[in-house]
Amino acid sequence: MSSGFPWLTVLIGWPLLAAAATALTGVGRGRPAGRSAGGVFRAGAARTVALVGALVEVGLLVGAFAAFDTGAAATHQLAETYSWIPALGASYAVGVDGVALLLIALSVVLVPLVILAAWHEQGGDHARLRRYLATVLVLEAFMVAVFAARDVFLFYVLFEAMLIPAYFLIGGFGQGSQRRYAAVKFLLFSLAGGLVMLVAVVALYLQVPAEQRGPQTFLTDNLTGLALDPTAERLLFAAFFLAFAIKAPMVPVHTWLPDVAENATPGTSTLLICVLDKVGTFGMLTLCLPLFPEASRWAAPFVVVLAVVSILYGAILAIGQSDLLRLVGYTSVSHFGFIILGIFTFTSLGISGSSFMMLNHGISTGALFLVAGFAIARHPRHSQRIADYGGLRTVAPVLGGTFLVAGLSALALPGLATFVSEVMVFLGAYGRWPAAVLVAVPAVVLAAVYVLLTYQRMFTGTPHADVVGAPDLDGRERTVAGVLVAALVVLGLVPGPALDYVREPGERSVELVGETDPPAAAAQDVTSEGSEQ
Repeated sequence: MSSGFPWLTVLIGWPLLAAAATALTGVGRGRPAGRSAGGVFRAGAARTVALVGALVEVGLLVGAFAAFDTGAAATHQLAETYSWIPALGASYAVGVDGVALLLIALSVVLVPLVILAAWHEQGGDHARLRRYLATVLVLEAFMVAVFAARDVFLFYVLFEAMLIPAYFLIGGFGQGSQRRYAAVKFLLFSLAGGLVMLVAVVALYLQVPAEQRGPQTFLTDNLTGLALDPTAERLLFAAFFLAFAIKAPMVPVHTWLPDVAENATPGTSTLLICVLDKVGTFGMLTLCLPLFPEASRWAAPFVVVLAVVSILYGAILAIGQSDLLRLVGYTSVSHFGFIILGIFTFTSLGISGSSFMMLNHGISTGALFLVAGFAIARHPRHSQRIADYGGLRTVAPVLGGTFLVAGLSALALPGLATFVSEVMVFLGAYGRWPAAVLVAVPAVVLAAVYVLLTYQRMFTGTPHADVVGAPDLDGRERTVAGVLVAALVVLGLVPGPALDYVREPGERSVELVGETDPPAAAAQDVTSEGSEQ
């Protein structure tokens, strides 16, 4: 369904223009930025250009939402299709259903907040900061594009292309001593998954009968319902799933994530873990389930077991962490387990809850990363060790309050966004996999332990000598934290409008995988109540 105006192409192209403008601001005019008063001015101009560019993208996003019909949220809207490589059957085909549009919104809204949070990062090197912000905007373009892609070959190209800016954001602009190691580890894991996925993309093309191949062979709509040999379908599913499990990340292919969280900047971790990693779960939902329905049902018991292991493993490991950012990274391993569990419930409630949790996790964990970054910036050595803090609530009460709200959201406190989606996943999963839910439930208690224990060690008691006199959040930082906290509260108290974007796609996914919802009156009541709010 096309709206006439190419909203998605503009949303993809504009960040690239903003990135070019940011990178070129002040270049070639006198001494390099950062070495003179003029250089500082030009650096400020580059920051402003990046922020204005990101805010214009938010305005474009509003236009896309206005053109989207929530009454048909399961269909691909704002669609554009152009011939790209007809000999391979590849097209430039973009379009969004409700889930994809929410994930694009998450990407677009987080970027200006990351830019604001990074205002004084990169050690005062303004030229370096300018390049960092330009790279962030390039990554934004890829994130929007991959969630909008409706051609499997285009999706694969974008899946791999995202690695380039992500690699430089970790290794080139990270703040940890092991940032290059973390960047290479991230790259190797991602390339390994991408290579397996490339083999599967080629094999999938060869499964299409020669008489059915054409210039738009790789459109997901054309590949859905393709008659596949059961063995071939399972092998293709396994290849796609492995690539997505690495990206997600899922135990046991998750080990790159804690290293990235520890060594990247908080802003980079926000984009990589809160948005980019959603490509893994989004791919499971929009490619694995509809393209390989029989194989998805066949693999579901194994995937559910791994999801539950991820839920418990991530929560337990988070409790034992001494590094604040690494702790937040492990919480995401646990939360991604919930998302994957919801997808493989094959229930409309579970899948809708999983889709909603993709959005909520991005906001909640983004708040944790960015507010943790604000705390680290106030330490004289910029230490990430939890033991090097204490009593911050006394010297910086707003900082302490926003960290507490973000943490309470991570443990799914009622009234905050993640509670709604987590309950939906649990209820949806209980209708199909009751034993898995009973095993996973203790993670709720474990989440309370790692959140409250961290808050107690960092923010209560007598102020640590290193943080005595530390300033509270300034206006810029309060804006970043305030937007995220407000989103958590609004989505927690009034989830209905957001659920309108994920309900029909959830129902459609159940149909495509060839399942039906198990009878669960309580689950249906929860869905209907959420839509009426």
